[in-house]
Amino acid sequence: MRTVVYRGARHLGIEDRDPEPPGRGQVRIAVAYTGICGTDLHIYHGDMDARVGASAIIGHEMSGRIAAVGAETTGWSVGQAVTVMPTRSCGECAACRRGNSHICHAMDFLGIDSPGAMQSSWNVPADLVLPLPQELPLDHAALVEPVAVAVHDVRRGNVTADDQVVVVGGGPVGVLIATVAKGCGARVLLVEPDPFRRAAAGGMGIEAVDPGTTDVVALVNDRTDGAGADIAFEVSGSASGVATAVDVLTTRGRLVMVAIHPRPREVNLHRFFWRELELFGARLYQRADMAEAIRLVASGAIPAERLISRVEPVEAVNAAFTALEGGGVLKVLLDWREADR
Repeated sequence: MRTVVYRGARHLGIEDRDPEPPGRGQVRIAVAYTGICGTDLHIYHGDMDARVGASAIIGHEMSGRIAAVGAETTGWSVGQAVTVMPTRSCGECAACRRGNSHICHAMDFLGIDSPGAMQSSWNVPADLVLPLPQELPLDHAALVEPVAVAVHDVRRGNVTADDQVVVVGGGPVGVLIATVAKGCGARVLLVEPDPFRRAAAGGMGIEAVDPGTTDVVALVNDRTDGAGADIAFEVSGSASGVATAVDVLTTRGRLVMVAIHPRPREVNLHRFFWRELELFGARLYQRADMAEAIRLVASGAIPAERLISRVEPVEAVNAAFTALEGGGVLKVLLDWREADR
């Protein structure tokens, strides 16, 4: 079987390995597509070497079909279209005991802490596998995991119809949050300096503005009679993005922190005090979020065709990562269907 292996900062190799049969309670998946996300880029840049060892198989956004079923594994059939929820929790820590296993204190994240989806044949615990509608194109299905992130974020923000929502950061997750929030009936404004991303969002029916030329706070206040936005999502990972997300909020507005900030940021806590704002962290997703993401992608509510900018063969994996970090794309997929031929 063919694998993509992390060999150190900015170095991904392709290796042929012998596939192993699925173990007890596992299924073997013939991977069709894998997506490259921001976490994969952090790994590629060498920022996660403390968790990701040499010769690790990375990746966690995927779709494929069941190729074999292990012993004592029921409910699955060869050829069935599936995706994977790549988070394995311990079931014993404080978070798990309180029903928050998606933020388990001892989380095993497939593709980071253990072998991931960038391999043509992947053995996975069956309880992490979710079935896909047979009619759903597998390239579209590779978006289910990032859509689940957006679903979880929107739920954390408790977005409802007619809410004024501001999404700061127009990368793939920001665009997906805007799409899911708009589907809830919210009025959504996306804030993004990159012209390609703004144009891509506009093509999906999302209003996007450039913070370099638009006074975002004044625009939101004008549209809300001076009240401000009900919910802001910080997805940019920048200090200026944090400031904008805080400043646009109305009294008792909600800020959902989605981006991973590599360093502490200054935050206007006086505004939190003065307006009684609320701050919510949003990390990963729960199984119900994955199920809703499958429904949204399958129904066409997520514009998968517009989100997928490039599909590359496995042999072009380094070029695919370079394209993603260089901008001018949203989602980049690797096509594994011919990898072993």
